Amino acid sequence: QVQLVESGGGLVQAGGSLRLSCAASGSIFSINSMGWYRQAPGKQRELVATITSSTNYADSVKGRFTISRDNAENTIYLQMNSLKPEDTAVYYCNAHIVTTTYYGMDYWGKGTLVTVSS
Repeated sequence: QVQLVESGGGLVQAGGSLRLSCAASGSIFSINSMGWYRQAPGKQRELVATITSSTNYADSVKGRFTISRDNAENTIYLQMNSLKPEDTAVYYCNAHIVTTTYYGMDYWGKGTLVTVSS
């Protein structure tokens, strides 16, 4: 019953910017943390950024990406600047959510594709 929906992916030239959004909905009691992960073809899924009371970033995106949240809307954003071809991947939203059924578990969105051309 919990759903995460991403939006904002697309095609952009190197050096350009995109803003991703992820909205959580359903039978949510609380959200402990949210974050963004990405997976390129033939590679493992990797952490991009997370947000709780503070923010954390992968070294590869520090200084270029910014994660933020709107608690009232159960939504997080990923502002992606100075994009590089190596940023090309499917970006997934992740959230650790407590519901009326479970103490807490991870939920994943279906992903949104970001393609950076050179």
